[in-house]
Amino acid sequence: MPTGEDSVRALRDALALSPENVPLRKLLADTLRSLDRLDEAEGEYRTAMQLAGDDLDLKLALAECYFASGKGSHAEVILDSLRLRDAMNARAHVLAARLALREGDRTRAASEYRAALEREPKLDAPDLASAFGKPVAQAYGAGGDASGPEELVSDDEDDDSDDSPRRAHDAPVAEQPRIDFADVGGMDSVKEEIAIKIIQPLQHPELFKAYGKKAGGGILLYGPPGCGKTLLARATAGEVKARFLAIGIHDVLEMWVGQSEKNLHALFEEARRTAPCVLFFDEVDALGARRADFQHSVVRQVINQFLAELDGARDSNEGVLVLGATNAPWHVDSAFRRPGRFDRVLFVPPPDLEGRVAILRILLADKPQGSIELRRVAEKCKDFSGADLRAVVERAVEAKLRDALKAKSTARGVPTPIEERDLLAAVKDVQPSTREWFATARNYVLYSNQGGMYDDVAKYLKL
Repeated sequence: MPTGEDSVRALRDALALSPENVPLRKLLADTLRSLDRLDEAEGEYRTAMQLAGDDLDLKLALAECYFASGKGSHAEVILDSLRLRDAMNARAHVLAARLALREGDRTRAASEYRAALEREPKLDAPDLASAFGKPVAQAYGAGGDASGPEELVSDDEDDDSDDSPRRAHDAPVAEQPRIDFADVGGMDSVKEEIAIKIIQPLQHPELFKAYGKKAGGGILLYGPPGCGKTLLARATAGEVKARFLAIGIHDVLEMWVGQSEKNLHALFEEARRTAPCVLFFDEVDALGARRADFQHSVVRQVINQFLAELDGARDSNEGVLVLGATNAPWHVDSAFRRPGRFDRVLFVPPPDLEGRVAILRILLADKPQGSIELRRVAEKCKDFSGADLRAVVERAVEAKLRDALKAKSTARGVPTPIEERDLLAAVKDVQPSTREWFATARNYVLYSNQGGMYDDVAKYLKL
């Protein structure tokens, strides 16, 4: 039986006689990938693509090779090109799910996995089935005997018996935030938009009522991860002394057909009951994905329920302030951006220089400080998100702790102040996490901005 090396040698010999044979070159690339010779496989896939032109199978194979090599951003670029052409199949969604899972974004991974199951119910992806639970796969007929989600429908909506489907966790509880805009560094333009849309109608109801404007509505915040979208939403509730209800995908989605819609309705009802209330949906693209990406009626019904709740079709949403946050606005169904729903779409960029100074000041407020010129530190942090700046401060603190523990016994345990040099040293160890997001967003700005949604991103990138 020929070894892997023998197969590679034979295929190379054959290609020497027929260098433009695309199937033969792909077979060589596949063989190299199976042998974990990923760099060579990448080269062969790229050569095959040059010969074959726009070949979906080759593109996905190259993206999978990039993923195996740890080149996640390269794989994402290929997947984004497929999304722009609405060419995502089950295999592409599986790869997208694995990329998201590797990055720790379980919400996006779950959404991509569901999309894959929509297209191929008998999908064989044990790693994803293990990550998100076998019942979820079985609900789509994957990895089990169930033929589809219809077999999981509850016959009696009001059945309280032990056999009826129940939520596997407690519903989120509205809280009263203890922070306001003063605790959020930078983002002045975004705060101003939120003030006009949400805060002022609550503080001056008579003025807005004279113009026929009700207190309520929705704002969609988008931008790179770690730039303070969740913090801003919580601070918005604190600014108007409203309750805050944070919703994640796990608070809504259930394996039982019809239960997800009930969960979503119950959450809106809780917000209406405790109004004024800020209802915040994190990673809203997972619940408001483009319906064109889903063929199965079950997921589409959840999206339609979300739209109906935003419209307040059955119950008034006055006093319910809906904020959504997403790192991937290109995955959100355009219907969510219609007036009365998320009718304000705000780009939340990385903080500017003044914003970075303000964030550093807040982060250092409760720590011992020496001589620090925050502006000098902030100037070294271009493109840093708020989370990146927090990482800088944490690294500086960790360095001071190490020094304190290594000190002589007489000085051990005595905290020494953080100096400017400590922060500057920490900056060198932190890379801005926003650049990869902008690499992806740039494609949408250039090739999918006909409606002008990404004009703010284009302005930020100076395109």
